[in-house]
Amino acid sequence: MDPLRLLLPRTQAQPLLPLPTGVPAPSVRPRLVPRGRARRHRNGAARMLPASAVASESPWTEQEPPSGEKEERFDWLDQWYPFAPVEDLDPGAPHGKMVLGIRVVAWYDRGAGEWRVFEDACPHRLAPLSEGRIDDKGRLQCVYHGWCFDGRGACKFIPQAPALGPPVHTNSKACVASYPCVVQNKLLWFYPRAGPEHADVLQRKRPPFIPEIDDPSFVTSFLIRDMPFGYDVLAENLMDPSHVPYAHKGLFRGLPRLVDPEEYDKEGGVPMAVKVEESSVNGFASSQGPGYSKFVAPCTYYGSPASKKSEKNKPHLMIVFIIVPVAPGRSRVMWAYPRNFGLWLHKITPRWFDHIGVNVILDSDMYLLHLEERNFAKAGIENWQKSVYVPTTSDGTVVAFRNWFRKHCRFQVGWAAPTVDQLPPTPTKDKLMDRYWSHVAQCRSCSAALKAMRALEVALQVASIAVVGFLAVAKGTLLTSVAQRAVVVSVAVLCFAASRWLADFIQKNFYFEDYVHAYK
Repeated sequence: MDPLRLLLPRTQAQPLLPLPTGVPAPSVRPRLVPRGRARRHRNGAARMLPASAVASESPWTEQEPPSGEKEERFDWLDQWYPFAPVEDLDPGAPHGKMVLGIRVVAWYDRGAGEWRVFEDACPHRLAPLSEGRIDDKGRLQCVYHGWCFDGRGACKFIPQAPALGPPVHTNSKACVASYPCVVQNKLLWFYPRAGPEHADVLQRKRPPFIPEIDDPSFVTSFLIRDMPFGYDVLAENLMDPSHVPYAHKGLFRGLPRLVDPEEYDKEGGVPMAVKVEESSVNGFASSQGPGYSKFVAPCTYYGSPASKKSEKNKPHLMIVFIIVPVAPGRSRVMWAYPRNFGLWLHKITPRWFDHIGVNVILDSDMYLLHLEERNFAKAGIENWQKSVYVPTTSDGTVVAFRNWFRKHCRFQVGWAAPTVDQLPPTPTKDKLMDRYWSHVAQCRSCSAALKAMRALEVALQVASIAVVGFLAVAKGTLLTSVAQRAVVVSVAVLCFAASRWLADFIQKNFYFEDYVHAYK
């Protein structure tokens, strides 16, 4: 990932929030760097105007819609939502998640060869179907009382009903709600409205499509992780490139330095000219230098740091964020980097190894965003523009998102189920930044790696004990010299030390490691 280059500085910028009513808009867009003001420093780094220069020419204020004009409301239920990357779904078991305030379960229908998404509640006594199993006939079985359902949600078997009695399983009350779903771009998507009138929704509307993800000349792998803060905070953070050199200090090594650290700061933050080119109820698009980004509401944000389209035989990198509203104070991110270079490296690198680095990045600002959301709640999320100070164009996409959230959503997610609009209490840091339940348990690659490492840890411990036992038994027979005994003791110590190192590695990368910015 090259987030610093995602929003490269441009020579021109314009206010992203319109001027207040009655204040004439300037006919000429202000320059961030007047001609002749940028020059090369003695060490080759470009000298650029400080952010204050951008701030003085970028007054952002809130604008009300013209008199008589009504802003179009965003329909949260008429959208497709991602459930999970298909590569992380085991077709032999059901998988439960919460999305948009509703609990859903995904399972693989062997008979039809398709994934299904149901409401995660058995119609019998509302037990979670995600805790069930796929029976020998390929049906979803509730493990509370054994009711079985086919791919359409119809109940096919009730063990407690007499075989020669009334066919109670055919009653409509015995059916479970089935949501339209489709696999696209390596993700399982579902539409949060059940019923026959929505069965053909794919003919009218499909999930956002990113061609590069399905392009055979590109490689793509997703990471999924639950986040302890809400949808809007996650979205604005992922759309904000200017926080990268500070919140993720030292995690993106090898990035080109765009400024002279002697005149600015060693982290390398720079003014960024963001131009929002179009905005509507369905999202917005922006350009930054040679790159671009696009937000397709409500879940998809993608872009490229270097070019606006991929060209044959030219390296191309994309950054894709899938932003999922889960519940108040909870969200989920799915993260991928489609690229058409370094294909061999992708083939030999296990997914879990890539996920270790991405999880550190997510950890590094997780606690900041969790507390930031609570500060927003104290001030009132409807007062966002009044509570914050965003004077520079570097915050362009953040302001564009907040404008969309204000104009078309009235600062609220349209939850699909009644939801208590209250943030959960702040847990201790080890629970807040827990990796196992937020990621590892949802990722097949990381789960398999953790299982293998745990087995290796036990094997090393057993080996160290076995070697010591061998030394005790063979001390006077097979091991007659001091040198031989020293070698055996060394092997035992190395096995034990390796098991302790592996245990520490497992704890830090699969469970929890604190991230202290002061020492980064």
